[in-house]
Amino acid sequence: MLNYACPDQFVADETASSVSISKGKIPLKASPYLADFNSATAMVRALTNNLRGDDFPMFGSLPRWFLLAIRFAGSAVNRMPRALQEQLYIWAGRSEAVTPEKLAFIQAARVAEWVVSLYPQRQYLAVAVGSSNGAAVHLWAALGVPWLPQTFLIPVARSGIPPGDPQRDTRWAQGPARAFLQANPDVQLHHMNGPNQDRLMIQKMAYFRIKRLRLDPAYEEFLKRSLAPGGTIFVVECNLQWPTRKYGERHLFQFDALGGATPKEYLHGGRRVEDYLTRYHSPRRCWEPPRPDGERPEAEWGFEPALREDVERLVREQSYQVRRIVFDTPEQLSPLVADLYRWWYRERGMAGNRLLVESFILMEPYWALRRGLVPFWMLFNKQPSAQALANYLDDAEAFEEILMMLFSHGVDSIGLTSIDEWRRLLKRARKNGAFVGVDDKAYPRDFAVLARYYFDLRRKIHLRHPIPALLKLDQLDQFLKETRGDCPVQWL
Repeated sequence: MLNYACPDQFVADETASSVSISKGKIPLKASPYLADFNSATAMVRALTNNLRGDDFPMFGSLPRWFLLAIRFAGSAVNRMPRALQEQLYIWAGRSEAVTPEKLAFIQAARVAEWVVSLYPQRQYLAVAVGSSNGAAVHLWAALGVPWLPQTFLIPVARSGIPPGDPQRDTRWAQGPARAFLQANPDVQLHHMNGPNQDRLMIQKMAYFRIKRLRLDPAYEEFLKRSLAPGGTIFVVECNLQWPTRKYGERHLFQFDALGGATPKEYLHGGRRVEDYLTRYHSPRRCWEPPRPDGERPEAEWGFEPALREDVERLVREQSYQVRRIVFDTPEQLSPLVADLYRWWYRERGMAGNRLLVESFILMEPYWALRRGLVPFWMLFNKQPSAQALANYLDDAEAFEEILMMLFSHGVDSIGLTSIDEWRRLLKRARKNGAFVGVDDKAYPRDFAVLARYYFDLRRKIHLRHPIPALLKLDQLDQFLKETRGDCPVQWL
């Protein structure tokens, strides 16, 4: 394992830099009830591994035992009959779900304790708190700072509810949600039903996303212990809103999520919805979710402002600094971070002409830094993400090489970007455009990609650079000053 450089500008006490969890001893699972296929879980692992001087192999939307099997038999899995493939995917996800009876005994505080246990135990000049975001992970990796997520996913086992019946799902969820919230007064519960993007997963589970309304004691203790006097707390605030239904003071229901279809299509139907339901032999021609009663922070990516108020309380008590990073949609941060990396590489005398396109939880901050890759994170494999990448390539100086990972969710969902469209984007590289770990014949049922991308990335990129000194805050400020007004991200 290579040791990550920790220069003085971000480590206030180098003698306190002992790592609490050595390589190979990180608990495979976050807790008995947290999903490994969740965005926040994967992003925390990618960042903590990077801060420990390690890469991010074979973590994603399936248990490790299944990923290891795919590593050696991926081609066979991708050639299985479609029905068998889907069942493997469904049951691998179901293996991470908790039973409803356990919800009353779940302690959200254990999630926070797990997060802070992964970070190297030393003092930092900055710590981030808030929304999950793949581009932000690369920002924290460059700065060498920890990130404390607001939102996590608890999958709850259930069956017998068709993926196109959200009304029945909400009725089922009332008791389990009430039991969980009574035991956890400092969190908000977003029950999400996604028959478009998550059609396979929700056949055997419900998605309970929890958002912290206040700093958990473990988070607050970590900040007091690890943030240097006068240090900075970055608050990451994605303002994405979504139509939701309120069932209790802290219990919300959300129908599907940001991706290929619009909220209007989810709620009222349309030609694309009809085609999708026909494709999956549904007797319906539109969905009938509970009628929303307002727009609120989106379940997975949106930021709940109550947490910022608690952060500001701690800032006043401890005389920290606070910097807010505010944006409207998750991918708005991706061009800025990609340009920052390119600028930073060139400041170090590197070309910065190779682009690594990441997809959902398929990401590698360690190898991006180690091999001089400019990271561009995409939310998913849908048309809005393809358009975000196309827009960036339109505006950016052309890249010599473009490497692309593609998450596969196993569904021919509304707004899915075809493999031919992804190929066209790869052709915009001056010299070489290539997929990383992708079986283009199996996509979007390329389940082997969850293990293969890591090995393929190491195989395709041979050039290595020394682990860089961390990006300094004044360098970040210099870059932001030079690019002020060029992107929709606000730094407050």
